[in-house]
Amino acid sequence: MLFSCMRAELMKLKRSFIWVVFLILPLISTVMGCANYLQNVEILDSLWYSLWTQTTLFYSNFFFGPLIAVYCAYLWRVENFNHNRNALMTAPVPIPILYLSQFLAIACVTLLTQLWVGILYFISGRAVGMTGFPPIQTCFWLLRGCLGGLAIAALQLLLSSFIRSFALPIAIALLGSIAGLLFSSRDLGLYCPYSLMLLGMNSNREEDILSGSSLPFLLSCTIFLLLFVLLEIGYLKKSDVKA
Repeated sequence: MLFSCMRAELMKLKRSFIWVVFLILPLISTVMGCANYLQNVEILDSLWYSLWTQTTLFYSNFFFGPLIAVYCAYLWRVENFNHNRNALMTAPVPIPILYLSQFLAIACVTLLTQLWVGILYFISGRAVGMTGFPPIQTCFWLLRGCLGGLAIAALQLLLSSFIRSFALPIAIALLGSIAGLLFSSRDLGLYCPYSLMLLGMNSNREEDILSGSSLPFLLSCTIFLLLFVLLEIGYLKKSDVKA
């Protein structure tokens, strides 16, 4: 039942506009990062690592949160039209299954987004004249960033479920990303869900910012993820179906 529901959620996304956003926002952040790298190439002398610091600077700090918010807001936007929400809430499917199918669909798109970012990183490196392949460590950072991003996805699904405006959850994600950057700059990133992705991605760093702190990072991701999942399921169970 879970995977059937997840396939239904993915079908909603299949022909939607989110794929335009999926392609363009990471591309813009990569172009901005490359431009920044080329302007400072004299002092950025660690090649692939230096390019990583620049291409992830904009993506992790400002683009990722709103991008995930678009995915989540679109899923709930579909439900909020033509009484689709009523049909969803009265379907003979347990609420936890309905929610988890949405979350897993967003998780799949998040993983694809990270893959696209990795491809753009490789292409941009070749475009600025680098040889060989990126350090294998950057693949690990992409996966770790995805893990941090799941907490953001769970939070944005929660916000989009009770905020019926499409734009407001996205604006909250942008403000949250700025707050996450501030928390991270004060070494408090583990206490803010919007900081977890940029910590996982090792944003704007050549050395691993989480070296020796992997367990606290995983613990923080797990706590925030479970918190938002339980809040969302609880909210959906108690929410009234509106005619």
